Amino acid sequence: MSLRLSLAVETGGFAVPSEGRIAVFHPRTDHDLSPLPKDRLQVIQPLRPDHEHFVAQGYDCTPQADPQTPFAAAVVFLPRAKALARMLVAQAVAASDGPVLIDGAKTDGVDSLLKALRQRGTPSDPISKAHGKVFWIDGSMDLSDWLPAAEQKVDGFVTAPGVFSADGIDPASALLAAALPQKLGRCVADLGAGWGYLSAQVLKREGVEELHLAEADYHALACARQNLTDARAQFHWVDVRGWTPPTTVNTVVMNPPFHTGRAAEPSLGQAFIAAAASMLAANGSLWMVANRHLPYEAVLGERFAHVREEGGDNRFKILTASKPRRLRR
Repeated sequence: MSLRLSLAVETGGFAVPSEGRIAVFHPRTDHDLSPLPKDRLQVIQPLRPDHEHFVAQGYDCTPQADPQTPFAAAVVFLPRAKALARMLVAQAVAASDGPVLIDGAKTDGVDSLLKALRQRGTPSDPISKAHGKVFWIDGSMDLSDWLPAAEQKVDGFVTAPGVFSADGIDPASALLAAALPQKLGRCVADLGAGWGYLSAQVLKREGVEELHLAEADYHALACARQNLTDARAQFHWVDVRGWTPPTTVNTVVMNPPFHTGRAAEPSLGQAFIAAAASMLAANGSLWMVANRHLPYEAVLGERFAHVREEGGDNRFKILTASKPRRLRR
């Protein structure tokens, strides 16, 4: 995944500054940053699993860029979301006194981004390799109109570019919220809480005294903090697959992720189910929603004594499970 970066640096086309800090925006775990001087990098990665990966490798890593910190150059690995991609490039340009390298796959919209930048200035000739392109622009380019407004609201909730369901309430989450029972118990956990829609509905239920929002996306969780000012809500920036809440919970609700790229990865949702089973009380319950085609029933049967489909529609299914089995995660 880093072949394009290596080519850009090794051919000398992208001149890495001899001194000064270099910002690297949103690299994923399969990106090799070794062509760049490790001791001068700051990795900006808000997704907890990827963040932990680069921290473990010894990189200076932060979940969000400090707009007051200047850099001698910047590198942007394009995400899939167009609005987020443009925002990251604009942030990189604003933060850098030197060149900004942009690396992306064709499926992530690198061609359309290059076309848009050619209308603003003169990017370098791109290097095409491995179904993608890498090119660089001058840090003096004005892309301030690509930065989002200070606050983005949809349906009364604060969201942000690139977070899950940034443009409105996710229909699967809305379906699950409508199906939740009125009594969920004293302590509830929302796994993969996003910007807090499901949690907002949980707090309307009778008897909830404590709610734990667990979310891997730093920016989504920051939105949730704004959307839920209720003192019962506690926020955790974590990888759910390795997280243990501070107390046993009575109910888990979740609309788990099922992909990190374009291909479906049911193992993610299955890992969320295992995590839910491990944190629930002996008589606790899980309520979840999923796409109909995802194979979750088998792992639910392994981890819970009772499993049933509670409802749904032609696209989504609502599954509930109770009495978790005590198996090793």
